[in-house]
Amino acid sequence: MASSNAWWQWAPPDGSTSFGTFAVIGIGRFGSAVCDELIHNGATVLAIDASQRAIDAMRLIDPSIEARVVDCTDEEALREAGALEVDTVVVAISEPIEASITATLIAKHSDGTKVKQVISRATSDIHMKMLQRVGADRVVYPSKMQGHRLGLELVRPNMLERLRLDDRNSIEEIRVPKAFVDQSLRELNLRKNHNVTVLAVGPENQLTVNPPASHVLKEGELLVVMGSGEALKALPSR
Repeated sequence: MASSNAWWQWAPPDGSTSFGTFAVIGIGRFGSAVCDELIHNGATVLAIDASQRAIDAMRLIDPSIEARVVDCTDEEALREAGALEVDTVVVAISEPIEASITATLIAKHSDGTKVKQVISRATSDIHMKMLQRVGADRVVYPSKMQGHRLGLELVRPNMLERLRLDDRNSIEEIRVPKAFVDQSLRELNLRKNHNVTVLAVGPENQLTVNPPASHVLKEGELLVVMGSGEALKALPSR
């Protein structure tokens, strides 16, 4: 098993880490779905579970993933694994409740932690309140489908809604990326340069369907686009 220093020399094949690095603690149905979506979108992911069987199952999904058997209630073990060096930690375990609360506390408040965001899974309102009390930035009540959704949100923070049309194509509503601000649709030519079609654009609740090419995109506006999953994923994520 590689040392934490060796892991931090590793990066996705394309070298892309623009949306940060992630650790997912607890590789059950929800946690593995989060990992799967993050990996699919080229993110740097560290998978952690106390069960060797869960780690082995994760490696079957993606043999290249950095996955480690770690006791998530052991601060030094999490530190050694590299879990306190990532930008975002997803605490995907639900039981025992004490373990999820402890892992959240460690990720958020340990000395020297570099974690900027902790997203924790809750199973009840009381569990949610306890997670918030120890520092969780966001608490979710997940299903497997929501795990995929959360993974997608983490790497596509400007995406608001997605409508899947078929196995290949989708319609997405996104916030106008910073790279597009103050440029007209004619200048951007998204169909030619990004292989997506603009369906609507404008302020929230005031979208213009089939907007003119002269429309200049503004910060905070919404952009509704249609295209293949690969083309949509390639759009700027912020």
